[in-house]
Amino acid sequence: MPLYMYQAAYTAESLSAQMKNPQDRFEVVKPLLDSVGIKLLAGGYSFGDYDIVAIYEAPDDTTAAALAMAVGAGGAVRSTRTTKLLNGQEWVAALRKAQGASVQYHPAR
Repeated sequence: MPLYMYQAAYTAESLSAQMKNPQDRFEVVKPLLDSVGIKLLAGGYSFGDYDIVAIYEAPDDTTAAALAMAVGAGGAVRSTRTTKLLNGQEWVAALRKAQGASVQYHPAR
């Protein structure tokens, strides 16, 4: 299954609500993930531009987009980013394709 990295930054209101009722948000969203066929592989809470980072498997890009839309529509996040990840085999295949493509590319100089 395709891999994705999801990053989210909470709104101030969401952080305030979480401080009043502390819970592991990965546990809270597990039913949502299960309902759309997403398997959480790793996740953690970060500080900086984003508050949470998750690595997950989803059946396809449409499912990953649906998750991002559902979370975004909830109003608890102020910004998010979903990045599709390549596994090692896909990375090597891309490098091999790039070998052939690079011969055709002539950058402006």
